[in-house]
Amino acid sequence: MALDVKEVEYYDIIVDGPVGNWAKLLSVFSGAGVNLLAFKAVSVGRGRTRFSLFPNDAAKMEAEARKANLKLDGPHFSLLVKGYGDEPGELAGIYEKLSGVGVVVSESSGIADIKDSYGVVLYMKSEDCGKALAALSAK
Repeated sequence: MALDVKEVEYYDIIVDGPVGNWAKLLSVFSGAGVNLLAFKAVSVGRGRTRFSLFPNDAAKMEAEARKANLKLDGPHFSLLVKGYGDEPGELAGIYEKLSGVGVVVSESSGIADIKDSYGVVLYMKSEDCGKALAALSAK
């Protein structure tokens, strides 16, 4: 199981209103050159969406949010895992390693692509990130 594992900061922000407001939010950051490594959007009630944004440059994202008067909740910490190969059981292997060192994953999301690789975002307590990174990086 070959893995690239990276600790990443993410920020949550709630957007009110129609879908067009999503584009405005994302344009603030893309216009400033903030590349998102991952993102998630979840409805949190009538006309409200919570975005989780995983920037490649957290300081730049924070600065742009201040300029645009946006209130980010974070930073929070997670691991971004890229796996090579797509054999059955690879995700189970990731969770077995984490369980073996006592790391509890509170949430995760993932995607597989057509080139036999996959990506997983693992949400956990910030104090567990180092332990999880070591467990997943070990040969």
